Amino acid sequence: MMSLPFYQRHHDHYDRAYRHKALQSTVSQYQKETKSKSAVYAQGSTAYARGSAAYRHASAADFSLESSAAYSRGSSAYDLESAAYSYGSTAYDHSAAQSKRSAAYSLDSEALSKSSAAYSHGSESINKLAAAYRLGSESYSLGLKDSNLMIEDQSYKMSPKAKRAKQNLISEDKENEAIDYSVPIFTGREVGVSGITDTEEERIKESAAYVARRNLFATGEGVSVSKVAKSSSEEEHHEKKSRKVAIRESAERVALKKTLEETQAFHKKLNQDKLLHPPEFIIEPRSHTVWEKQNVKFRCTVAGWPEPRVTWYKNNVPIDVQTHPGKYTIENRYGLHSLEISTCDFDDTAQYRASAMNVKGEISAYASLVVKRYKGDLDASLLHAGTVSMPLSLGVTPHGYASRFEISFVDKFDVAFGREGETMSLGCTVVISPDIKRFKPDIEWYRNGVLITPSKWVQMHWTGERASLTLTHANKEDEGLYTLRVVMGEYYEEYSGYVFVRDADAEIPGAPGAPLDVQCLDANKDYVIVSWKQPAVDGGNPIIGYFIDRCEVGTTHWTQCNETPVKFARFPVTGLIEGRSYIFRVRAVNKAGISLPSRVSEPVAALDPADRARLRSHPSAPWTGQIIVTEEEPAEGVVPGPPTDLQVIEATKNYVVLSWKPPGQRGHEGIMYFVEKCVAGTEEWQRVNTEIPVKSPRFAVFDLAEGKSYCFRVRCCNSAGIGEPSEATEATVVDDKLDIPKPPGRIMPTRNTDTSVVVTWTEPPDAKELVGYYIESSVVGSGHWEPCNNNPVKGTRFICHGLTNGEKYIFRVRAVNAAGLSEFSQDSEPIEVQAAIGGGLLHAAPSPPYDITVLESVRDSMALGWKQPKVTGGTEITGYYVNYREVIGGVPGKWMEANIKAISERAYRIQNLKENMVYQFQVAAANLAGVGTPSLPSQPFKCEEWTIAVPGPPHDVTYTEVRKDSLVLLWKEPVYTGRSPIAGYYIDMKETEAKEEHWRSVNEKPLQKKFLKIGGLTEGVSYVFRVRATNQAGVGKPSNTTDPVVAETRPGTKEVVVDVDDNGVISLNFECDQMSPNSKFVWSKNYEPIEDDSRLAIDTKGGKSKATFKDLGEDDLGIYSCIVTDTDGVSSSYTIDEEEMKRLLALSHEHKFPTVPLVSELAVEILEKGEVRFWLQAEKLSGNAKANFVFNDKEIFNGEKYKMKVDQKTGLVEMIMDKLEDKDEGTYTFQLQDGKATNQSSLVLIGDVFKKLQDEAEFQRKEWHRKQGPHFVDKLGWEVTDDCNVMLKCKVANIKKETHIVWYKDDREIMVDEEHDFKDGVCTLLISEFSKKDTGTYEVILKDDRGKDTSELKLTDTAFADLMNEVCRRIALSATDLKIQSTAEGIRLYSFVTYYVEDLRVGWVHNDTQIRFTDRVKTGVTGEQIWLQINEPTPQDKGKYTMELFDGKTAHKKTVDLSGQAFDEAFAEFQRLKQAAIAEKNRARVLGGLPDVVTIQEGKALNLSCTVWGDPTPEVSWLKNEKSFVSDANCILKFESGKNVNFTISAVSTLDSGKYSLVVKNKYGTETSDVTVIVISVSGQTDMAKHAASVQGQSQNNVTLSKKKKATTASKQHKEGEKKDFIKPHVDEIIATEETPDPKGIPTVEKKKDAKSNQNTAKKTDEKAAAAETVP
Repeated sequence: MMSLPFYQRHHDHYDRAYRHKALQSTVSQYQKETKSKSAVYAQGSTAYARGSAAYRHASAADFSLESSAAYSRGSSAYDLESAAYSYGSTAYDHSAAQSKRSAAYSLDSEALSKSSAAYSHGSESINKLAAAYRLGSESYSLGLKDSNLMIEDQSYKMSPKAKRAKQNLISEDKENEAIDYSVPIFTGREVGVSGITDTEEERIKESAAYVARRNLFATGEGVSVSKVAKSSSEEEHHEKKSRKVAIRESAERVALKKTLEETQAFHKKLNQDKLLHPPEFIIEPRSHTVWEKQNVKFRCTVAGWPEPRVTWYKNNVPIDVQTHPGKYTIENRYGLHSLEISTCDFDDTAQYRASAMNVKGEISAYASLVVKRYKGDLDASLLHAGTVSMPLSLGVTPHGYASRFEISFVDKFDVAFGREGETMSLGCTVVISPDIKRFKPDIEWYRNGVLITPSKWVQMHWTGERASLTLTHANKEDEGLYTLRVVMGEYYEEYSGYVFVRDADAEIPGAPGAPLDVQCLDANKDYVIVSWKQPAVDGGNPIIGYFIDRCEVGTTHWTQCNETPVKFARFPVTGLIEGRSYIFRVRAVNKAGISLPSRVSEPVAALDPADRARLRSHPSAPWTGQIIVTEEEPAEGVVPGPPTDLQVIEATKNYVVLSWKPPGQRGHEGIMYFVEKCVAGTEEWQRVNTEIPVKSPRFAVFDLAEGKSYCFRVRCCNSAGIGEPSEATEATVVDDKLDIPKPPGRIMPTRNTDTSVVVTWTEPPDAKELVGYYIESSVVGSGHWEPCNNNPVKGTRFICHGLTNGEKYIFRVRAVNAAGLSEFSQDSEPIEVQAAIGGGLLHAAPSPPYDITVLESVRDSMALGWKQPKVTGGTEITGYYVNYREVIGGVPGKWMEANIKAISERAYRIQNLKENMVYQFQVAAANLAGVGTPSLPSQPFKCEEWTIAVPGPPHDVTYTEVRKDSLVLLWKEPVYTGRSPIAGYYIDMKETEAKEEHWRSVNEKPLQKKFLKIGGLTEGVSYVFRVRATNQAGVGKPSNTTDPVVAETRPGTKEVVVDVDDNGVISLNFECDQMSPNSKFVWSKNYEPIEDDSRLAIDTKGGKSKATFKDLGEDDLGIYSCIVTDTDGVSSSYTIDEEEMKRLLALSHEHKFPTVPLVSELAVEILEKGEVRFWLQAEKLSGNAKANFVFNDKEIFNGEKYKMKVDQKTGLVEMIMDKLEDKDEGTYTFQLQDGKATNQSSLVLIGDVFKKLQDEAEFQRKEWHRKQGPHFVDKLGWEVTDDCNVMLKCKVANIKKETHIVWYKDDREIMVDEEHDFKDGVCTLLISEFSKKDTGTYEVILKDDRGKDTSELKLTDTAFADLMNEVCRRIALSATDLKIQSTAEGIRLYSFVTYYVEDLRVGWVHNDTQIRFTDRVKTGVTGEQIWLQINEPTPQDKGKYTMELFDGKTAHKKTVDLSGQAFDEAFAEFQRLKQAAIAEKNRARVLGGLPDVVTIQEGKALNLSCTVWGDPTPEVSWLKNEKSFVSDANCILKFESGKNVNFTISAVSTLDSGKYSLVVKNKYGTETSDVTVIVISVSGQTDMAKHAASVQGQSQNNVTLSKKKKATTASKQHKEGEKKDFIKPHVDEIIATEETPDPKGIPTVEKKKDAKSNQNTAKKTDEKAAAAETVP
């Protein structure tokens, strides 16, 4: 019987895609059926050299590493569509015609075996064709047509003499020499390549096969072919392929391919029937147990050809989907068949059968369904498909449904101790209850939390009752915590025990222990990094270093890789041969000797990572030799470009490791590399690998001087030449970048058991890349230290086992990383090894729980809640145990256990109680020290159905984050929700000592969340809290009150701190210095446990915990809290809202991409002389800060045009240009660099912006020149004084005594009376009573011998209007309050202003209504008085009067109230003045005609006449010398017509001389007019003349005095009237005049009198009469 290929015998590979019987592929089945029919089986040969590990997939007979050639008789393997072939030579005979051809093929197979490729130990190059074919003996195979597989010959000739093209084997010493190529060969693409398999043997074979394929079809130009000699004496010959021959061969191959395809189609038709096989179940349906109303689905997978038809049966009755619509769903998807039963009920409990049938046969598979009915009244909605929250006493079955399912461990394995090289076994008996035969558990073993898979080092066994694990050859790598996990579906139980493996006895006394955990990293074509862990035992002498050994897989020869020991626990191994597999080991060295070697590493193949990934991406079967070959036209070689991304990935004192990426330009052939180095700061490049080019893009450089700095670069090379070098690396110092860690601190031992102690410590500061820790123990006083662990442990806590009970021990710890082991920590305090229970002082059982309450009650179960024990015993509570007992007639019964397995929650439902029975309960807590004392029995509770509509009490009410004014309250929702869902919660609080009626609610509206931060607490006051739930029916019963809590911030309280590190990583940090050995940091979000670790990474080291955000976003918004367990309430929280998130992200971006912070961006300003200054200011700059100045993308430098300066102290960076020219238009940029931080700022000066700046600079330059002489600092402007005058003013500077100032208006000089002294530097020109006439352009000139300066001010149009508005505003502000004055015509309202201008508009308002002016109501302005005249006032004129003065922008108002008493008094005064005016108008008076003095000669006639007036007609009388005088014969007095008075003396005598007075009188008054008569006699004319003169002089003197007196009085009255009542009428005013007398002859009163009329004016006899007033 022929043997199967190894990939069919070792069919574990197929387990990934198929199950059970499907492991037998259709290829092997078809092979068995056709074996007897095959006429000829050719022998395909594959030659193996020692260590080559090459093989042929199709001829994989029993594989042997020792044999030089392996043969396979079964090389005619068939694919799924019966494509059987042999890679070397395979013949088929399915008919007579094929038989002859097969015989020919068989004969030729001997030639093929002779020409098989041989591998030597030193060089494993295989020629392009492992077995070249001749045309007549070309073997072919039937390929997978669906996969488009085509078999093409690689290299043969079509000629009368069929010659075989052969490849020259390149010897090792010529391996790296450039070879001339002339003919392109064919590149190959493999199909169906398997991934790297798991076992060592398969990896060996696969690596060898890969190299064979790769070298077979490597791309190149002009391959020189050689003949493989049977003996060393045969000559080697070379053969060149011409272009013509190659084209002819290509045409022949196309014809052959067509023949192959026709033959494949023929054989496919012949062999169709051979593919038929009966159905078989790959996966059978499983049995299920479910609750009522749940859905269940049976699934199975069926194989067979033709495709089987599957029918489902219930109790052997076919299931009809149409008869039960919606009940059953039957599906078939690509061979996966399923039956789904919806809403199961009790009647669905049955046996179900799946029957598969095709033409080859029928097969059935069975499964059972058990539908369980829940006795209680559990909400049915909770049981519908999906994960639900079940009662706390329920487990989970293998199918995910609630059921009691107990897994317990018997005959457990304990802590185990062994030595390297020994065999160790761990075992445990597993008891599963209930025992269901069809339900088989999954047995899993873990080491340190990592799943263990079977290997040559580890074996596992499961008998159905006992699980065991065997370490066939224990090594220190096997040390750790072993966990047995028994899985039943979604439910599992675990048991753990620690295994210690000590070092084997050293061959040399004092030699160190063997290193461990040897791993291969970063493998490539000729390079791999080997890493390991240092041993815990150094043999009493420090370890000098390590030797690394390698061994090629398939051989037993070990080669040392380094000549001198290396101390760093990583080493690059170079010089590997591509395609070969290697294993490595490490030995430690001290001065006593060399240790035993470590366990060998896993084999690693020297492959390109891309090729390795491509191999792993095909998880089907190993390579079968199926290759698609394409032809390439000949092409000239391409010189490769420079490598990219060259960097130093590791640097130590001994070596530097370089890494780079291949160039993009490299042609179609492979490339190699040359590495060059030079001392930093020089350009003396030296080639490192002078003899052998590097194949991998990795290289380790040795023999470097420690402490020196080097730069490196790489060149590529191929047959076309050597390319340009890459960019050089930064200077790298040859020194260890990773320091040996510092020793750990705070070593604290704690009692655990009678043979173990828990040791805790803190991480060393600034620790990097820690591998773990070694712990050592010593009996006090012995001085001998023993390792407690031989495999470094991670974390800062370890249980040291194997100690002697009653002894006192001290402990010490050292840290480990790749650089080495730290110094030992300080010794711990001594501790006596005793169990924590009993003699232990640190750990004890917890105190009893308390406050047991019922959370829900139904007919046969009750849910309880309680509070955590006040004393936890120094360690974490691990669970609770609940007991209950019946109370009948007040007599309690026997206690019964409610749960066997401890429960972690503080709530539990007790099942199977009796309805209406009274029960008592007690709870006990447990921790590592044991189970504590049970609580006191609870009060009796009756088990009955709760029917209330409101919800039950919330439970587990706790508080955290207690501060002096706040705390956070947490609770859990009620178990009993009432008749409607929970709508929210109310929180009540009161002081602890307050009475019940003092409970008050914290929140007015119900809360949806189950936590609340309560603020406003009083420091030092004790409070209690409770919570009530509410639904639509109302508010339910309150929870138990919390324990009293005092509002205080305890000393040392710390808060969660947010931090953004230099890399921009955002984290929350919490620190606690009150931790116990068992304390843990527990983080939560919104006070719910954080289960999704994809967004937050939590790292806890010692007393510090850090929660790092992986990518802070909106999904991370919330409250993050951290609680430290086993402490006195240490907790804190931090809220990240949207604003805080934005702040943190901005800060993170700033730290990731550091910038030089700027106080101000780049700005420009014009200096005093017209210079242009560009500047920016940074917040701070170090002494190394640099600045680059760029203009239009070109750097500019300090020189004549640019003056540059960087002030590191102030952070000021500036550049000054003397002048801004047209060519300076563009973009200016300042670039700053200060260490890693950079920044830049740009300013664009283009177009109008540049033109404006240029003009401003030119203007400033002119201004500077102007200011060299007398000049104006402030240009000419104006201001309005308090007197409402306008002052023009300007400020001057740089003046001297000879400086003159000249004022102009409209180019006409303004004469100024006084010379300005310039003392105050201000020149002014005052314009009083400014008005329209003053409009114009004003100019002032300042000049002396140094030059002159001018300033101009236009006061026209808008400028004048603005000035007048200001003048009007000042005038309006000067207005006095309105006053009331009565006149003979009516009532006058008036106000005085400084002066009046036409632009000031005046308006009057009466009772908020604008006044319309008439003859009765009129307004006007007289001088500085603005008035409103109301003639003949009436009561309708009463009210509020407002004068509005509008200055062009604002209305200024003055108001007076003319009503009430004010109106009455004014009206009475008006009446009085009116009567006085009438009296003055109608009184008797002398209108004129009488002279003051009459001189007449004696004897002549005297005739005097005058006119009088009065109404009524006055009475007329005369006086002579103040005595009454009547008419006589000599003197005739006449009064005619009531107005004409005549005085006639026919002949005067001296006796008639004297003063005559005319007295006119009526009822309104009396007036007297005097006339002096002087009669001169003829004889005494002179004397008379003197007498007359005397009389006349006396009279004139009297008159003069009288006139002066009257004039004085009148002048005084005129001034007072002018001040109070009268102003000059304005042109626009309505001028009021006195009425003209009627035409009866009453004369009009004149305003002015001449001198005579004044002399003739009589004295008023009635003092009450008032003088008439001239009304404007």
